[in-house]
Amino acid sequence: MAISSSMKNLFKERKIPFLFTFFLLLIFVTFILISNSQESHVYITTDINNSQIINNSTTSDDVVISNVTKNDELLDVENLDEWKLCEGLGLVAVDYIPCLDNWEAIKALKSRRHMEHRERHCPEPSPRCLIPLPDGYKVPVPWPKSRDMIWYNNVPHPKLVEYKKDQNWVVKKGDYLVFPGGGTQFKDGVTNYIESIQKTFPEVEWGKHIRVILDVGCGVASFGGYLLDKNVVTMSFAPKDEHEAQIQFALERGIPATLSVIGTQKLAFPDNAYDMIHCARCRVHWDGDGGKLLMELNRILRPGGFFIWSATPVYRDDERDKRVWKAMVALTEAICWTVVKKTFFESAGIGLIIYQKPVSSSCYENRRENNPPLCDQNNRSNSSWYAPLDSCLVSLPTSSMGNTYKWPAPWPQRLNNKPECLSQITDTEDVFDQDTKHWAALVSDVYLGGLDINWSSVRNVMDMNAGYGGFSSAIIDRPLWVMNVVPISGQDTLSIIFDRGLIGIYHDWCESFNTYPRTYDLLHSSFLFGNLSQRCDLVEVVVEMDRIVRPGGFVLVQDTMPMLNKLSSILQSLHWSVTLHQEQFLVGKKGFWRPNDKVRI
Repeated sequence: MAISSSMKNLFKERKIPFLFTFFLLLIFVTFILISNSQESHVYITTDINNSQIINNSTTSDDVVISNVTKNDELLDVENLDEWKLCEGLGLVAVDYIPCLDNWEAIKALKSRRHMEHRERHCPEPSPRCLIPLPDGYKVPVPWPKSRDMIWYNNVPHPKLVEYKKDQNWVVKKGDYLVFPGGGTQFKDGVTNYIESIQKTFPEVEWGKHIRVILDVGCGVASFGGYLLDKNVVTMSFAPKDEHEAQIQFALERGIPATLSVIGTQKLAFPDNAYDMIHCARCRVHWDGDGGKLLMELNRILRPGGFFIWSATPVYRDDERDKRVWKAMVALTEAICWTVVKKTFFESAGIGLIIYQKPVSSSCYENRRENNPPLCDQNNRSNSSWYAPLDSCLVSLPTSSMGNTYKWPAPWPQRLNNKPECLSQITDTEDVFDQDTKHWAALVSDVYLGGLDINWSSVRNVMDMNAGYGGFSSAIIDRPLWVMNVVPISGQDTLSIIFDRGLIGIYHDWCESFNTYPRTYDLLHSSFLFGNLSQRCDLVEVVVEMDRIVRPGGFVLVQDTMPMLNKLSSILQSLHWSVTLHQEQFLVGKKGFWRPNDKVRI
């Protein structure tokens, strides 16, 4: 009754307008206080329900921008080209890689003797067409099932099935391609091969001493795929179409891989990167061209690291194999590699040899003949991007105290230990610690819990500007792997990434990346696009991202609001759904839309 009486008096005295104004003022003050508190943080925990929704539809032709977005921060979406599918490429269009499928440049080459036709030849300008989907394309088989089987329609390449049918590489079964774990040198299966290496050479200590491996001419990457069980991460690589779509198979399986060739140019890796390099019948003539190809392996192999060569010259006695073996003996002795084990596996009928790279330059300096010579460090570029192969030996690094090179700590300790190469760069050790803490907190507080990303569907991840590898380190316990990309226009941190036991590669985002279409589930970047947009056409970069990401996959971008709004405009014109979070994070999700095609959800 008291409450009822009070309400009557309130209506009589007509105080409702005053109360209404008071409550509005209270809400406004609360909003200002919250906004000010948010502005003082690098990031804050995100509640997805409060996210700014840009466009949840993949079917609308309209570009819907939130009314809080300033018009002068946006691209003029109406002036974007009308999107078209890539044409004139025949059946190749679904697998088009601009810098590797530039047929005009390839036809104009004066020579193909050194695999020049497999190297990068980027078109100018970069294409703005979109890649069609293969007929019957489906959401990929999830990991870990994908290691053993993938949808045939996603990578419909039957030639390798027929060509390698006697070697148990891959078999077609119904709607699937199945990978039994066989290979040219894996006659007892890849797991048996891996265990045999451990028994023959216990010092390998898979997943402790040996963490990062390069597999040359990797086939369908079963070696790297099964080493994941040992906490070993393997960068599998091969040229495009040397065996039909082998790298595409690897990435569809969820195994780290990239397209590359040792031809006339250096591989896009730093010096002294890999703990081990593996070649099982990889079809590379290591003694050719004055030994430049093996010297390139020597460049990227860590001091004290190992090279496993499983090939017929190791264990056969026909005249051709004898010639190759003799040349290999002379070359490995000239570059101071020592044989630590040579063996033959009776049951499989194959053999291998394990070489070790020296840990100091003393052997180089004490050779009877200075051939190949030591590189002149004053005239040698540190970059391996489009750089010609060396015909010399790179001097080996020393520790910060001037001692012999020190091997990284055992995995997993090496992930968070300060890399030795940091001590040679001024004022970086504190930055490294801060970076590690920053990414651990950001991933935990925001990325994994506060964004509209289904992480259970994410297997293949690319960090487009990886820095010290902090993002990759922070998600190391999830069932995914990260390709850490270090842009050539920024600070060179790739050696640090490898020292931490992670993998990565150099790249220039003004050009297309060496991968097949639809090979990554998530692309990540942090304040990449500001500087990049000064050098490149932003639309062309986003088109390349659209080429790389699988339907149903994501981009996760941290950047300024003006830049996020520009990216939103382009992504929406491609019928991606886009959400913004806390005015610094953009999550884009790719659908199945293609121009002149029915939208599939």
